[in-house]
Amino acid sequence: MTLAAGTDAVRQSLASFRQEREADWKAFEALLARVEKRAPRALSEDELLSLPLLYRSALSSLSVARATSLDSALIAYLEALCLRGYFYLYGARRSLRTRIGDFFLRDWPAAIRDLWREVWASVALTVIGAIAGYWLVASDKRWYDAIIAPSLAGGRNPDSSAEVLRSVLYGGGDHFLSGFAAYLFTHNTQVSILAFALGFAFAVPSVLIVLMNGCMLGAIFQIYAAKGLGFELGGWLSIHGTTELFAIAIAGAAGMRIGTSIAFPGELTRMAAAARAGRVAATAMIGVTVMLLFAGLLEGIGRQTITSDIVRYSIGGGMLALWICYFYLFRMVRHGDR
Repeated sequence: MTLAAGTDAVRQSLASFRQEREADWKAFEALLARVEKRAPRALSEDELLSLPLLYRSALSSLSVARATSLDSALIAYLEALCLRGYFYLYGARRSLRTRIGDFFLRDWPAAIRDLWREVWASVALTVIGAIAGYWLVASDKRWYDAIIAPSLAGGRNPDSSAEVLRSVLYGGGDHFLSGFAAYLFTHNTQVSILAFALGFAFAVPSVLIVLMNGCMLGAIFQIYAAKGLGFELGGWLSIHGTTELFAIAIAGAAGMRIGTSIAFPGELTRMAAAARAGRVAATAMIGVTVMLLFAGLLEGIGRQTITSDIVRYSIGGGMLALWICYFYLFRMVRHGDR
């Protein structure tokens, strides 16, 4: 009988508590819903002024609910409501323009600098792969067909004449050149995505993909160098290649960061280590898509219309210097980071 009386008293207390304060909670929730969907200008001046008052009222209700051990569902509701109010009133809100500006001025370069070890490793793997591909084809030309896919070769092989190979380099308006340029862009985009996406497998696929991409580069270079066209091919590739190969190296580095973090999580759990690495790697990969777009424009326009080797090398070298300065020399400091 005493237990029943106590239960009734708790119910009455809870009902009285809700009746007195629920109107303020609902009003606060409705204002938050309106302002989250639109903007502060969706509220009148009086409604804006009432937001902090309603927020404090909700906090007071939450404090009372916790102290008196009221309904757990009500406590959870008030906690969620107060959290929404806190993030709106005190959270850092930035416009889309500010977020984009922060990404290009700070976040993206900072992510690349954070990945500097992996980027160097990825570049080294590309060079090693290129040397291996060059040496394999030079020692036995049958390796060329094993390394280069027919769609990428475009009919060129170690037996092609110097005239045929030269026509590809300087045939500015040739339909094949346009198609080949588009294929190269698509291929390198796929390589970048795979090098990043498969990094979770302890970075092994990322390493193999970057190595294989280097092998392909070396194999193509060998057949041109054997015909005395190595310098010309370098200029033809450099217009877009310095940007595109750098982007692939960064994508491989991002995959390696995730893979090595999973393999060697340190004091963190594997999931926590992967999540931390993923934030840096994802920021870098967003930038990789920007680099690939730049490379696509250079590849689709500049490489097909500019036939001077010196100009080609100047553009390629200038783009590489631009990326290096942007990532490693130009730094913007956030207010409060000093």
